[in-house]
Amino acid sequence: MSAGENGDSAARISGIKSALRVIPNFPKPGIMFQDITTLLLDPKAFKDTVDLFVERYKNEHISVIAGIEARGFIFGPPIALAIGAKFVPLRKPKKLPGEVISEKYILEYGSDCLEMHVGAVQSGDRALIVDDLIATGGTLCAAMNLLERAGAEVVECACVIEVPELKGRERLRSHGKPLYVLVESQFVPSS
Repeated sequence: MSAGENGDSAARISGIKSALRVIPNFPKPGIMFQDITTLLLDPKAFKDTVDLFVERYKNEHISVIAGIEARGFIFGPPIALAIGAKFVPLRKPKKLPGEVISEKYILEYGSDCLEMHVGAVQSGDRALIVDDLIATGGTLCAAMNLLERAGAEVVECACVIEVPELKGRERLRSHGKPLYVLVESQFVPSS
């Protein structure tokens, strides 16, 4: 599901879209990098981004916001504070100081791993996973597996941007996982 574009929401989503920047051929040729740093430089667009998520989840009894390193750490904490949930960072290996639970996953170019502290999530917690972007869905699937292994119910995944051509939504759907995004990726035509 994507953000509804009725009334005030449409104007806010338009502002969010216009605040995003696309960097062609970064970090390597052929990649159209979806840059959120320009969104962060626009206080209204940044606030509207957080507010749209808060409005969606404030009455959903979410007890955990799990943010994926690193950009999920930007959007997750303000959402958690606004809805009265705890924030749980999902980090790359060897970044958390205590005992961790890990989830390895395959990427199109190799493998990676997410970790979280043991005890950060309790059985019965209702979790929302937050990141800036969904591409192939591999990282979000790993995050969901990690939280569910710890006993949480993953209510939904929330991303600012979706790259529909990479079919991450379909990957999540095939695993029965819900996704909510604010905007689809913007592409700059190749010259």
